[in-house]
Amino acid sequence: MAFTEVILTANIPSLGAEADIVKVRRGHARNFLLPQGKALEITSGSLRQINHLKAKRAEREAREMTAAEELASKINKLSPVFTLEAGETGKAFGSITAKDIHDRIVADLKLEELPKHAVELEKAIKESGEHTVPVKLHTDVSAKLKLTVKINAPAPVEGGSEEGAGAKKPRRRTAASAE
Repeated sequence: MAFTEVILTANIPSLGAEADIVKVRRGHARNFLLPQGKALEITSGSLRQINHLKAKRAEREAREMTAAEELASKINKLSPVFTLEAGETGKAFGSITAKDIHDRIVADLKLEELPKHAVELEKAIKESGEHTVPVKLHTDVSAKLKLTVKINAPAPVEGGSEEGAGAKKPRRRTAASAE
């Protein structure tokens, strides 16, 4: 297979970041990267342009880092309360998932966008009490969200009548039991 080296002008997750010199297949460079302006051929002029691309990359990364740190400080100040419904025995129905937490953060902070997998929850929360959940905002920035889970138990049913929760219904007669 024929390979060629190109200079990336945009951040491409599978290849690299701006100003990186990467080796790709010629067809990929010729048919995709070069026509869309995501890469430059390596020439003496484009090598001089690398310094400009590196400066642009550093500026973008600094902006992303600052925005992530600001968002982390806002998330650290949040303390949302989640309520789960419970049955008569006190066991909770359902659980609090990473998507529930993600949606609450977006709603509370009125964010336009938060990465879908930013909330790093190992398993769904089913117990009441205080929980700390990590939220990864950037490769170097992560926040700790402290949330409270309350269980809303229904009022106990006062018994005594046959129609209560513990009453059994009479069995239906089948043809075999009628004989």
